[in-house]
Amino acid sequence: MNGIDLTLLAAAEAPTGVSLMWLVVAIPLASAAILLLAGRAADAWGHILGVAASAAAFVVAAWAFFAMLGRAPAERSFNLGLFDWITGGDFNLQAGLRIDQLSISFVLLVTFVGTLIHIYSVAYMSHDPDRRRFFAYLNLFVAAMLLLVLGNSYLVLFVGWEGVGLASYLLIGFWNQRLDYAVAAKKAFVANRVGDVGMLIAMMVMFAHFHTLTFDGVFEQVQADTASTAVLTAIGLALLLAACGKSAQFPLQSWLGDAMAGPTPVSALIHAATMVTAGVYLVVRSGPIYIHTEGARLAVLIVGAITLLYGAIVGCAKDDMKKALAASTMSQIGYMMLAAGLGPVGAAFAIMHLLTHGFFKAGLFLGAGSVMHAMKDQVDMRRFGGLGTVMKLTWVTMMAGWLAILGIPPFSGFWSKDKIIEEAFVGTGWQPWVFGLVAMLGAGITAFYMSRLFFMVFHGQARWTDDQHPHEAPPLMTVPMAILAIGSVDLGGILCLIGFAKWLEPVTQAAGEAAEAEPVLAVPVITVATLVLVLAGAALAWVKFGAKTAQVPVLPPPANVLVKAAREDLFQDTANDVFLVRPGQAVVKGLTAVDGKVVDGAVRGIGCLVQTVGGGLSRWQTGFVRSYAASMLAGVILLAAIVLAVWL
Repeated sequence: MNGIDLTLLAAAEAPTGVSLMWLVVAIPLASAAILLLAGRAADAWGHILGVAASAAAFVVAAWAFFAMLGRAPAERSFNLGLFDWITGGDFNLQAGLRIDQLSISFVLLVTFVGTLIHIYSVAYMSHDPDRRRFFAYLNLFVAAMLLLVLGNSYLVLFVGWEGVGLASYLLIGFWNQRLDYAVAAKKAFVANRVGDVGMLIAMMVMFAHFHTLTFDGVFEQVQADTASTAVLTAIGLALLLAACGKSAQFPLQSWLGDAMAGPTPVSALIHAATMVTAGVYLVVRSGPIYIHTEGARLAVLIVGAITLLYGAIVGCAKDDMKKALAASTMSQIGYMMLAAGLGPVGAAFAIMHLLTHGFFKAGLFLGAGSVMHAMKDQVDMRRFGGLGTVMKLTWVTMMAGWLAILGIPPFSGFWSKDKIIEEAFVGTGWQPWVFGLVAMLGAGITAFYMSRLFFMVFHGQARWTDDQHPHEAPPLMTVPMAILAIGSVDLGGILCLIGFAKWLEPVTQAAGEAAEAEPVLAVPVITVATLVLVLAGAALAWVKFGAKTAQVPVLPPPANVLVKAAREDLFQDTANDVFLVRPGQAVVKGLTAVDGKVVDGAVRGIGCLVQTVGGGLSRWQTGFVRSYAASMLAGVILLAAIVLAVWL
């Protein structure tokens, strides 16, 4: 059917707000097109249109959300068909949107936090001559992310997936007049393309076995056992590869720190509410696949566990404030990925932590931008110290984010991250002990490096130079920071109070019923042990970096092997160079040599052979009758000899 076709999955009629959800993608996309096509004529009002577009998308999403609340839990899932996209014979792929509890949660996060980041950017980018283009890219990014989470099939999701990759490349390299920034953008782009190979392979295997790419079609056939465990494992591992690229999970995480080359609002947008959460969304949405393949599910757990420790260790050694926060994002997404592999209950906590993380991490990044604004774009924490006395509002807002990520009750992180730790201890055998202890250890390390960041910036002795005059940011920057700080304090408790896990059940339970199991340790023991580790990590950071007696050298002191490795991102770039870049270059050089010497050589050789043969035969064409007669006589003699040889 052409045009809009609204099909309810569990209800007879869709509310008006839901039927207008296509506007959530269309509005920011249209705004991006206008700003890019209008050129310099839009410099005076481009930022206003950019903010208005993001805010309008949030209003539509909120309308749909409240309309869904008025329905029974089983009647809150809708498919909004937009147009016939690919048709051929009996095959018809319709482009459409899927609006349910999972997608609307993402949409509200992306549009609300995204709008705050847009508002912040008005002031932060006020002196940039290309501010209009910046807002165009922001709108493009938001539109692509919304299409990604709203698509009703893997193919529609993939369109948004690629759009996010393009927009992130444009935003990370926004100041591409600097070579290192342009290189960072290319690095992010290439790493994401590696992950995209996994997405393409997964879709090809799905289509080959299920003859569809829609979520409903794929999941129905998975539940009906129409594919073998080997096929589902292959699909699950390919989807995990895609998630690793987009969400900066091991071993495709090396691009995330370099992505700090973009303006700070870009860092907040990429690392909090949008791009890096796409992989978590993909794994949670594909829960019905992972529940049927233990191998792929275990791979998700392993990747999440490795990444959460990897990011935490790297974050301990970073002096660049933004790169320390980037390592923190890597680690927190690792927690979400770990939770997504724990089954239906863990998946609900993964999304809950994703929402709380969206607020406190965006607040931390915007706070970092406020510090940069006050310190002439410096990011080296060793040259800060004591800023809490002159930037009290930034200090308070970042304190809220700091306490939230530490998981101090009653801040947001306590209600989401600690639930993941508790769930990691559920099960039998070796897995709950390994993954539970890894998650708990990660919480302690997180407390140390995030406290190190907070204390080095705001406490201890002032280490800035005489030419620095730190001051508070303007209201357009501080108001979004304050709103995000409120979410950092209250959001986790609110989500628990309203029963967020229950809200997600129609989506997460579609993967299968949660297994009845108890934690291998009592929940109070897990909670107390985690808090002890967190407080110990924070106390150690205070002694070393926050107290008045703490001596923080301006230059990094000599360090042991582990610290040196952490400063170099545990040599991930070196590993990529050895195992990927150099072999790739060798293959390209080899193929170039084969193409030049073998393929081209064969073509040139055939040409020379034909030319030589033609030249030799041309000598027979003399134009003399006696030569032709001699040739004929020789042919007759040869033919006679052959006949006699055969006859005798």
